Amino acid sequence: MRHGKRGRKLGRTASHKRATMNNLATSLFMHGVIRTTKPKAKELRGVAERLITFAKRGDLHARRQVLRRIRNKVVVTKLFDEIAPTFSDRQGGYTRVLSLGPRRGDATEVCVIELVGSELRSEFADTVSKPASAAAAPAEVEEAAEEESAEEETETPEASAKEGESEEAENQASDEGEESEKEEGDSKA
Repeated sequence: MRHGKRGRKLGRTASHKRATMNNLATSLFMHGVIRTTKPKAKELRGVAERLITFAKRGDLHARRQVLRRIRNKVVVTKLFDEIAPTFSDRQGGYTRVLSLGPRRGDATEVCVIELVGSELRSEFADTVSKPASAAAAPAEVEEAAEEESAEEETETPEASAKEGESEEAENQASDEGEESEKEEGDSKA
């Protein structure tokens, strides 16, 4: 029985698990949102929340405690100066875990973990909504093809005149290029 054995093992040794969580936390604070497996996301949630709470304190000891987990000083500065002040009125729940469904290939449950209020959700919002819009995609392609053919049929005389002018300009430019090549050849001889 596993009484009193909190946390997930994640198939790693204790030091490897700690390093994985440190790296995931660094990426989360750097980008605001990351994509990972569900067990890792749930384990990272506690680590990230603890680090944000330290950053909200803002004193030197808190900064050193965070530097033990996150070795990138740029990310620590961002955490203390940008991320922590946004959560000053919040007592917890700084992260959100959203399920994306099974991963193709090994069917592992994949999630997005993000900082609450993060503006970077659009990258993964498309991933979440793909299964619902997959049936509508062929219809949109057909509509787009119909619109393009309708535009070609209703082409205005002005547009065709502009095309003729651009072709003439291209012909003149190529003629000038040929003349300059002939002149260079004459000067060499």
